[in-house]
Amino acid sequence: DAGSFQEAGVIQRAYNLNFPLHAVPASSAQCPAWSAFSVSSPAIVLETVKQAGAGAEGRPEAVVVRLYEAYGSTVTAWLQTSLPVKEAMLCNLLERPAAQGCLPLEQQGLRLSFTPFCVLSVLLVLSQ
Repeated sequence: DAGSFQEAGVIQRAYNLNFPLHAVPASSAQCPAWSAFSVSSPAIVLETVKQAGAGAEGRPEAVVVRLYEAYGSTVTAWLQTSLPVKEAMLCNLLERPAAQGCLPLEQQGLRLSFTPFCVLSVLLVLSQ
């Protein structure tokens, strides 16, 4: 068979199979489409969104987003969010901010660079 697992969308289909969407009853009122996060590259999987833990000292209004590169490629991707982010920084797995400081908040979102199979954790401090 021709083609690669990347072209076939294997990772996205595996997530759809293992983590299906669940419909929740709501009012019949129409509401606009909304997405909290999007990533510009299909090679990048947004794996986790969670409230920041104890490692994010003094930042109860923060969330951690964990992403990984799944295609074995080197890629730059944009993480976009509709959340009111006032500050963003890379952090380690204990959610302590990395030494390089804040990431620039650009109109396209946050620019993140990945090496093959790299995992990045981003601490997002939200406006209150």
